Amino acid sequence: PCPMLRALPRTPLRCLWTSRHPQSSSSPQTRYPAMLGPQESPPRLKPLVAVAQVTSTPDKERNFASCSALVREAALRGACLVFLPEGFDYIGCDPTQTLALAEGLDGDLMGRYAELARECSVWLSLGGFHERGHDWATTQRIYNCHVLLDPAGKMVATYRKTHLCDVELPGRVTMRESSFTNPGSEIVAPVETPAGKLGLSICYDLRFPEISLALRGAGAEILTYPSAFTFPTGSAHWEVLLRARAIECQSYVVAAAQTGQNHERRTSYGHSLVVDPWGAVVAQCCEGIGLCYAEIDLEYLHRVRREIPVSGHRRSDLYGTVGL
Repeated sequence: PCPMLRALPRTPLRCLWTSRHPQSSSSPQTRYPAMLGPQESPPRLKPLVAVAQVTSTPDKERNFASCSALVREAALRGACLVFLPEGFDYIGCDPTQTLALAEGLDGDLMGRYAELARECSVWLSLGGFHERGHDWATTQRIYNCHVLLDPAGKMVATYRKTHLCDVELPGRVTMRESSFTNPGSEIVAPVETPAGKLGLSICYDLRFPEISLALRGAGAEILTYPSAFTFPTGSAHWEVLLRARAIECQSYVVAAAQTGQNHERRTSYGHSLVVDPWGAVVAQCCEGIGLCYAEIDLEYLHRVRREIPVSGHRRSDLYGTVGL
């Protein structure tokens, strides 16, 4: 375990924690009444979210076993919402295998995750499902789909990745997501959850602040970026981009990530984390498969927004008019 402390301006010191899998299902937090002043009451419990870090392979059964174990552990620790990363279902060795393993949202795997949500009575953010959509028969291409399930196993939102990752870093990383994936055509409205209003994105979307600002404008309080960053890009840009999105949108940012060697030609960066609306990293995974946890403090979020009301200061009348 990697204990972490959260210290924020004008807020109490609070303990957050991470776990390496497997772990016991003991209580995630211990309260210390002796630390309270004579007139103070114990702090009110806030919604707890769990952020998973996994190493998906082309073996779908192995991946489901790993992810479902983490979801059950998070539920036992009291999380109301569990985040899984992009490619939680699998990461193929090449586009041909990736296409062959894909399923529809009405397929067996999504049905198993719906049953898992019901069994554990938790919300599941399934970030980056390889979806055979309605046009599969004609396009032979898939969608990268972020699925949100409620505790009844109901699919309450689906967001299809709009920005596809085509990257060429000579000698380091080559990705051509657009060669086998269709881009999504819309941003999905934030969804009310027990932890707050959740805005859905996926991985490469992180590099485009326009989508996060649009979600913030639509009422999002939590932005989520389930990801599978490579090592070269992750080590350079992962944390700074996530913190930037949190600061400019004054929102919690939750980013579940792939970690380690997915197959012999791919290694993922990891470092799943949660950033608060002030831009502080309040929870982060260590190396390997595991979970980190964070409380979502919406009172604090709205205080940050009141004290620096950037949303009300935006000059939408000017943006997009440069040189016109």
